[in-house]
Amino acid sequence: MIQSMTGFGKASLQLPTKKITVEIKSLNSKGLDVSVRMPSAFREMELGLRNKIGVKLERGKIDFSLFVEVTGEETSSKINAPIVKAYIAQMQEVIPDADPTELMKMAVRMPDALKTEREEIDPNEWQNIEGVIDQALENIQSFRISEGVALEKEFLSRIANILAFMHEAVALDGERIANVKARLRTAIDELTVNVDENRFEQELIYYLEKMDITEEKVRLENHLNYFIETLAGTEANGRKLGFITQEMGREINTMGSKSNHAKMQKLVVQMKDELEKIKEQVLNVL
Repeated sequence: MIQSMTGFGKASLQLPTKKITVEIKSLNSKGLDVSVRMPSAFREMELGLRNKIGVKLERGKIDFSLFVEVTGEETSSKINAPIVKAYIAQMQEVIPDADPTELMKMAVRMPDALKTEREEIDPNEWQNIEGVIDQALENIQSFRISEGVALEKEFLSRIANILAFMHEAVALDGERIANVKARLRTAIDELTVNVDENRFEQELIYYLEKMDITEEKVRLENHLNYFIETLAGTEANGRKLGFITQEMGREINTMGSKSNHAKMQKLVVQMKDELEKIKEQVLNVL
């Protein structure tokens, strides 16, 4: 079953003093492109996190965001007491009669009055966060699978359309050949010279062989069946599907160049239109 590269997954967890929220978005991409946004306190875990995302999602442009919302009485900023006292002492020298409360208000606004202590990662807390990340990854993968089901239905519908148009084109082959023979015979009859009928028949057979679309029909049908088989595969197969559509395009183009028949050319255009829509969506397949 195919998966889409487009998806979204979200999960959250309420800890005693903070709320953890993880959001993961993905779009189509030729390779794996991971962008990570998370608090600086968790940066040392980023490499392992990228590996986890790569193993789970394989391919796509991935935007990963880890949000931490403090909900309890917890802060990493503390008053730098020695600095604040030094500021107050200096201001008292300048303004001896100043109100100490006002001096305190002024001192805490001065540079370096507050210091931020680097938080150490709590192993138990990170284990809980990893659980949230795993849940978000499961959610985005479920999203991708459901999108893949929709893509598969569209692919099968368009493949059936191409097959139907191809059969219509093949059904016109007898009429097309008859028209070609009639045009050539008319052109010969209008000439004022004698024509060797045996040589004419040989040249006509050679010309008609050049216009024959039997091989293209057989190869296109094989490519269509191979595309359907690949859709049902269990591995990531977006690139393979892309290669198959290229081969399908070659056969359809060759049929168009050989057709020399208005109705058949119209059917070829319809096949090309269906194929282009398949190619657009194949870019989203994992």
